[in-house]
Amino acid sequence: MSNESVDKGLTKTRRGVFSRITRMMTAKRKIDEDLLEELEEILISGDVGVDTTLHLIDHIRKRVKKEGYETSDEMYAIIRQEVQDLLIAPPHQEISEKPFVMLVVGVNGTGKTTSIAKLGYHYKQLGKSVLLAAADTFRAAAIEQLDLWGERIGCEVIKHQSGSDPAAVVFDAIQAAKARQTDYLIIDTAGRLHTKVNLMNELQKIRRVIERQIPDAPHEVVLVLDAGNGQNAISQAKQFIESVQTDTIFLTKLDGTAKGGAVLSIKQKLGIPVKYIGVGEKMDDMELFDPQSFVQSLFLKE
Repeated sequence: MSNESVDKGLTKTRRGVFSRITRMMTAKRKIDEDLLEELEEILISGDVGVDTTLHLIDHIRKRVKKEGYETSDEMYAIIRQEVQDLLIAPPHQEISEKPFVMLVVGVNGTGKTTSIAKLGYHYKQLGKSVLLAAADTFRAAAIEQLDLWGERIGCEVIKHQSGSDPAAVVFDAIQAAKARQTDYLIIDTAGRLHTKVNLMNELQKIRRVIERQIPDAPHEVVLVLDAGNGQNAISQAKQFIESVQTDTIFLTKLDGTAKGGAVLSIKQKLGIPVKYIGVGEKMDDMELFDPQSFVQSLFLKE
């Protein structure tokens, strides 16, 4: 995880929220309930979320009482540690089977297709072969958009005509990936249909098609969320998680929002780790999420 790009990408979140914590803690104040209440107010206003904020404050209060911290420097260290602990997740084990099938889901407008291109570019840079599948056949421009990204990053796109059966596209893509011994197959899916029920049924159908051809696939289901949506992103996520087992989260557009604190709520409320973050528009503006580096950037003193 490149700290320089993350530092830059988190500028708005840091200046809007976490720099207020830094200023508060460097004022050499006594650790008391007034300070904890002010901290609570800052976190909630930073889109960390009420439940997650109360969780953090409760942990901090217990540690202060138990371990007898007194100075603002000690308190500052506790806050950073508790935020980092909240974000830590067990590593997601990638397997060596070919193809490694990644199913990418999320509502339209989150940057899903661009995120797929970034993932493809990331693995290409590691020397892996990558195939993309255009299974969002319901949105007129989706196939063309993925096709364009495929040309830019040097990845072939398996596609059918607009309006065709997404599951048929996925079937053909898996056949092609298996025949070519492709390292990674990354599948784009619809982000919106006529109703939420239709969308979730379609995603479940795609998953069944994948499982019939590769029993333990998809190996990773990536949910794309827009960081700018803050707490609303969590509501979106719950709809997908209820219908499609989700393994990891790709949090996009962190560079354009002051709501990066939502990362804490996502992990605490959904129990699903953020694995990828988008911190810009270029192909290499994607980072593998590292809690320690992320917290370091959040609390960077400017």
